[in-house]
Amino acid sequence: MAFLVRRSPNRIEIRESRATPRGARSRVLASFSEVLTRDVLERTAARASRPFDARMLVRRAHALGIPVQERSREPEARALLSRLRRGDALDPVLAASLRHALARLPEATVPEPLAEVAEWVGASAAERGAALRDLLDLYGRIEGSRPPRRRRERARFPRFSSRREAG
Repeated sequence: MAFLVRRSPNRIEIRESRATPRGARSRVLASFSEVLTRDVLERTAARASRPFDARMLVRRAHALGIPVQERSREPEARALLSRLRRGDALDPVLAASLRHALARLPEATVPEPLAEVAEWVGASAAERGAALRDLLDLYGRIEGSRPPRRRRERARFPRFSSRREAG
């Protein structure tokens, strides 16, 4: 049976236990950082020597507070979408081949809130970080242009102390 072991705050291992003549032993099937993904589960299933229950492992990860990403990230598709949104040219033969291959896949509608952020689908962490810094800089400029807020005067009551005076 496979189980999860937290090695550090963001490093987790999936291990498998087995009985040996010298007692119980475990071996690492896969290790991952922070998020349990479908790719990690597939790697684990390929290395497991005994039947592997991915659903039980996902439930255990949820119980331990480990984030689970059930859908794979599809980095190639994200990169292609990013290029197309930027207006990069794509070979017409390749585009026709992609249309043909994509037509066979099940289709899902994009929810309205996600359609607004679709341009960020293929953005790298550096691009997202730059956009966040720009946004925070804009907020700082807006906040700096406003007149100072009126602050409440502190109450002028005597301070009480629970300590006994020595004397």
